[in-house]
Amino acid sequence: MKEDYSNIFNVPELNKRLLFTFMMFVVFRIAAHVPTPGVNPHVLAAIFEQAKGTALGLFNLFSGGAIKNFSIISLGIMPYISAAIIMELFTAVSPELARLKKEGESGRRKITEYTRYGTVAISALQGIGIAVGLQSMQGPGGASVVIWHGLPFILFTSMTLTAGSVFLMFIGEQITEKGIGNGISLIIFAGIVARLPAALGNLFRLISAGEMSVLSLLIIFVVAVMVVAFVVFVELSQRRIPVQYPRRTVGKRLYGGQTSYIPLKINVSGVIPPIFASSILLFPATISKLVNIDILKQISGYIMPGSLIYSIVYIALIFFFAYFYTAIVFNPKDIADNLKKNNGFVPGIRPGKYTADYLDWVLSRLTFGGAIYLSFVCVLPWILIRRFNVPFYFGGTALLIVVQVALDTIMQIQAHLYMRNYEGFLKNRRTR
Repeated sequence: MKEDYSNIFNVPELNKRLLFTFMMFVVFRIAAHVPTPGVNPHVLAAIFEQAKGTALGLFNLFSGGAIKNFSIISLGIMPYISAAIIMELFTAVSPELARLKKEGESGRRKITEYTRYGTVAISALQGIGIAVGLQSMQGPGGASVVIWHGLPFILFTSMTLTAGSVFLMFIGEQITEKGIGNGISLIIFAGIVARLPAALGNLFRLISAGEMSVLSLLIIFVVAVMVVAFVVFVELSQRRIPVQYPRRTVGKRLYGGQTSYIPLKINVSGVIPPIFASSILLFPATISKLVNIDILKQISGYIMPGSLIYSIVYIALIFFFAYFYTAIVFNPKDIADNLKKNNGFVPGIRPGKYTADYLDWVLSRLTFGGAIYLSFVCVLPWILIRRFNVPFYFGGTALLIVVQVALDTIMQIQAHLYMRNYEGFLKNRRTR
């Protein structure tokens, strides 16, 4: 493994991709500090200090602090992710989109085009909603967030935020095409990691002020290492279902007789269930901050992050979205049909419907284990914070995103290095 990574800087194409990715990160961080005109940033910062346990805090985390600054990219990449998920849902119920998905590259481009249109529409609607909400918001001292009110502010803010979201979508696609890794995921990764220096600085400030002991810091370090190791282990774990291809004779030559496998991840749904579950649970708290309704304040009081009710409902929602999203992205019937067309079969299982039922049975068990894993990782930070008063940063959803994106990027770097090694192998030896 060390020999593989020692050759990173000896591959010109890989160096160009890494440099391009880094430059796009720089552009992203610069854009995160360009404010949207017409908003008082000091009043908005004071409001966000009071909204750490709401959906605003969650979205601010994913945007790398851009929402707190109300920059031109405050919407972040979430509208694109929402549009992509909506397209996945429509693909499952629309025969036309399902046909496009099976057409290969041309169908994928068409679906990507629809996703872009959806991103623009969602960004515009969210921009209008944010602009209208900002006009009614006031800071702790009664100061207004918006400097100038009216329809021009709503239209200008909506257009600015939509352009910023589309710009981030463009950066993500450019990273995917010319850089290394999945661009959309890397933008979220960069936004979360950008807050790491501030979190570390806060830890040392607490220690120097005597508000936190060195023992607590050691506990944070040990728990963080153990949780990261556990996440890496689970994310790399697979349930390999063996597949056998029979031998066939073509002319005088014998083909086939190969044994392969279908790799099924334990966490098939990825990080989508915690994101959806957090957004739904934090929604009442967010609305109660904006609208003075007693029933919403009571509900938000019952489901405060870290409480018992919050944890129970949070885990239930994670289980629901884990099964729901897995059913959308993985279709056992299609896998079974493809195996049958290629004369492949699972040993001991009849092709067709029986294979689909077997895959569905295995997938249900894996999804149950994956939901338990997601629930544990996401609830652990609240347990440490509430029960032991340990400020565990970057837990839950943020930790899952960081580890998954880092693993995916490392695998893509390895793929480039292996490809380079194979090229050298073919150049230095005769091939028959």
